[in-house]
Amino acid sequence: MINHSQLRNQIPEYVFRVADILIDAGYEAHLVGGAVRDLLLSRSPKDFDLATNAKPEDVQKLFVKAITTNAAFGTVLIVIEDENGERKDVEVTTYRKEENYIGGRWPSHVEFSSAIEEDLARRDFTINAIAINFADFSDPGVSIEEIIVDPYKGVNDLLNKTIRAVRDPLERFGEDGLRAFKACRLASELDFEIEIDTFNAIQETLHVAKRISMERVREELNKLLMFSPKPSKGIELLRMSGLLELFIPELLELIGLVQPKWHADDVYTHSLKTLDLAEDSIKLAALLHDIGKSRTKSEDETGIHFFGHDVEGSKMATEILSRLRYSSKVVKRVASLVRWHMFYYPSAEYRKSESQDAAYEGGWSDAAVRRFIKNVGDELIDDLFKLRIADATANPHSQFDPNEITALQARIAEIRRQELAIKLSDLAINGRDLIGLGITSGPMIGKILNDLLEIVVEEPLSNKKEELLRIATDMYRDAQGE
Repeated sequence: MINHSQLRNQIPEYVFRVADILIDAGYEAHLVGGAVRDLLLSRSPKDFDLATNAKPEDVQKLFVKAITTNAAFGTVLIVIEDENGERKDVEVTTYRKEENYIGGRWPSHVEFSSAIEEDLARRDFTINAIAINFADFSDPGVSIEEIIVDPYKGVNDLLNKTIRAVRDPLERFGEDGLRAFKACRLASELDFEIEIDTFNAIQETLHVAKRISMERVREELNKLLMFSPKPSKGIELLRMSGLLELFIPELLELIGLVQPKWHADDVYTHSLKTLDLAEDSIKLAALLHDIGKSRTKSEDETGIHFFGHDVEGSKMATEILSRLRYSSKVVKRVASLVRWHMFYYPSAEYRKSESQDAAYEGGWSDAAVRRFIKNVGDELIDDLFKLRIADATANPHSQFDPNEITALQARIAEIRRQELAIKLSDLAINGRDLIGLGITSGPMIGKILNDLLEIVVEEPLSNKKEELLRIATDMYRDAQGE
């Protein structure tokens, strides 16, 4: 574990300045929360929080820039510059006790305390209930053990890689349902195990976890996916605890769902393996890429099939991510990746063919490549390739060759170089031109433009203003029944 000298070097100078101001004024100052845990694990903390026996109004008087929005709960945000003049925030919170939680999340009664031990008693897990006392920190003769306040043996749990609730786990999870999700996320992020009584308490307090807003659940899921060395561990903990059913029950439908013989695993296991191999930008899509298979399974004399699972999966991904209150941009992006992840280059027919036409390299004409770019969206092509590679790599029976992706990338690069029309903004006309023809503004404008783009993708030379206006006029007349 980190020693005293290393610990000092890992704490920014501006944090010491805040602590020194409190101490010089006669108050205590302790570093608390996740920063202590991360420092002791030789990880870089995301932020630094201090706890003190000074009341919020006393803290406010000591600092030039102090934000007191959460002062009623004992927290004052100190805005301070580091040695480079950059703005930094340090939360300073008065020691407190919390009682009578409401809504499975917030304490209805907060009482300030004078002892750091009482403050640590209200925290979620032992590894988050460790404090570092700044009072003697600058003394080089002091050992790290002498400056650590650890009433619940959190250091021991760090060494044993254990997530354990502070005191009674049923009380901790009964107070705040988000703690259950956090336990699974931390175990996954740190590659720790959840202590058995703590894990059992999660299962016994699902009724409290169920009350947590989807926005909060989404944030825990994001952290789990982005910061875990193997996110599948966290997803499995969520499943075994019963939490996964509360927000993505559709994933449970994939468990035991047998795939054709060229797949090594059931759909659920394969999805988790794909997730572990996925880069950050595609992790949500990797988790959900086969979600539609549970609703599209069929079987005949030739075997098991999942026809249209990409289309159904895109719809399901939209529903799931909307439920979790993801932004419309994220929802659309992930749904598109799921929708188009089943592309094959070269095509199956091309692989079987003995005579391979150079004009249809890989079984795809140039128009097919342009349609592919248009359908997927130029901005998503690279991520779709990443998803395809993770999907194939997760299946040891796959005959996927990365060179196939390289070949398709080369063809797409050539299409891009030619600057041909593959999206609406590339057309030689726009909505204003159609209105100038007398076409009424509304859905008809969008339909005609999209139909024109389909034509131009197939025949690039038709992307001329006069030609498109002529075709648009004919389309409008046909639509009006003339």
